[in-house]
Amino acid sequence: MLIHPWDAPRDDTWQRWLAMHDFGHLAVNGPPGEPPYVQPLHFAYDPERAEAVTHLARPKPLWPAIEAAPDVLVSVVDDYAFVPGPWQAEPGTPPAHGVPTSLYAAVQLRCRAHVVDDPAEKAALLNRQVGHFQPEGGSASAAVGEAPYGRLLPGIRGLRLEVTEVRAKFKYAGKRSQEVRDRMAEGLAGRGQARDAEARTHVLRAGATAD
Repeated sequence: MLIHPWDAPRDDTWQRWLAMHDFGHLAVNGPPGEPPYVQPLHFAYDPERAEAVTHLARPKPLWPAIEAAPDVLVSVVDDYAFVPGPWQAEPGTPPAHGVPTSLYAAVQLRCRAHVVDDPAEKAALLNRQVGHFQPEGGSASAAVGEAPYGRLLPGIRGLRLEVTEVRAKFKYAGKRSQEVRDRMAEGLAGRGQARDAEARTHVLRAGATAD
């Protein structure tokens, strides 16, 4: 992922964003001559431990690939929007000469995968994950040999994803003039499609932090 200086986060923006965007794709190297495995999944990221935790069904075909090549990637992309060309035309440029583009936020976590098969460790991992997504409670804790989830533990494998590198990109017209960013924000507000409001917030933030 190419990250220009004007698209790079300038603070802990990516951590705050990732805390609210916990569904992504796990990419694992496939066998020689085959494409990579790409698995959609929920995960819980823990910045203090620098790791993400998740679990998948035992029959998933990617397990041998993870064990053979445990360096994997978690990719999260959201808050994306298409920008029509006229919105990007700089002052003095005909609107029809503006270049269409995409706005998006993306965080990629390069990780070392650790497979968790011990039943007690799997139960603890599941409880961490449920605690992240369901802090209000309401579900029983997972425990080995105990209902209702103990009997389901053999059917899954846990994953601890030790984060070794983070690449984050917030592509929201950071290199454009204030006039273009204002026009873009106005266009997003007026269009009101899915994710336009979120993209507009990023565009306004890019304008506030631009040099």
